[in-house]
Amino acid sequence: MSVRAFVLMLLGVGQAFGQGFAGLGTDAQGFAVPERGREFVFPRDHGAHPNYRIEWWYVTANLTGPDGAEYGLQWTLFRSALAPGEAEGWQSPQVWLGHAAVTSATTHLATERFARGGIGQAGVTAEPFSAWIDDWHMQGDSFDRMSLKATGKNFAYDVAMVAKGPLVLHGDKGYSVKSANGQASYYYSQPFFAVEGTIELPGGEVPVRGSAWVDREWSSQPLAKDQAGWDWFSLSFDTGEKLMGFRLRDNAGGGFTSATWIAADGSATPYGDGKLAATPLETSNVRGRDVPTQWRLTLGERGLDVTVGALNTQAWMDLGIPYWEGPVRVTGTHPGKGYLEMTGYDQE
Repeated sequence: MSVRAFVLMLLGVGQAFGQGFAGLGTDAQGFAVPERGREFVFPRDHGAHPNYRIEWWYVTANLTGPDGAEYGLQWTLFRSALAPGEAEGWQSPQVWLGHAAVTSATTHLATERFARGGIGQAGVTAEPFSAWIDDWHMQGDSFDRMSLKATGKNFAYDVAMVAKGPLVLHGDKGYSVKSANGQASYYYSQPFFAVEGTIELPGGEVPVRGSAWVDREWSSQPLAKDQAGWDWFSLSFDTGEKLMGFRLRDNAGGGFTSATWIAADGSATPYGDGKLAATPLETSNVRGRDVPTQWRLTLGERGLDVTVGALNTQAWMDLGIPYWEGPVRVTGTHPGKGYLEMTGYDQE
């Protein structure tokens, strides 16, 4: 059995090819589903929601070394439930998966970890906040002040993150619609982290500083069955404003879009399907597949017209569930930097 098939089996979606990327379009099958109007409660909602099938704690960071060289950092903890709820020990139906990566203009290094729930190997607590898998962790006295650590073959990082702005709820007060059929997730971000620490690469240790964006999302059927993957952008502009935007691609060649414009003070304005336009401009051959690594993004109501280009076009996450993810540079009406994640291109 391939690593990919093993991961999909663990996540309970091995039978679900063709039902959304990585099976995320399969029916909820007794799991809880997001409902419009739910109020978020913090710090409780920083923790796990085991009655929902899929959830993640997702960190991306744009960093700079002393010589001005740019780096990207990614840390993700995924929780996937084989059945709703939680139980002690090996009876736990929760499966955990960790991804970590470091990217420079010339290097992209990534690795993953696997764990079953209930035995202490991986998990999340809300207060004080701690998310971990083995010796990887994102933790602190609160969600606003944390340390982040991971190690892999030929790389490691250990950084401190301090929030300089508020949490941001996407969509309708955190209810984020993903398709014309109404699939949705609960989705919020902390896009205002200041970061300082070190990364280790084959050439040695590098002190870095910059900014990070943490995404929190959970659902039980976040995609429609015909949605093959997504293109997700988190952009921080030089003005202090930010943009979260995504395009969910369907098998017929169409796409469903959504965006959140985030002012410098953290106030958020959502934009529904069709408001954000994401157009591929250039593709790169990445591990034998064509992947769009330069994009044009426009959001007319904000006067946004930017080109988003990869720092390293070869930032392929060659893991159990493969995808592309890496830091990007932004030029045009709103220059800045950010991160781009693209899934489903291994199947297209």
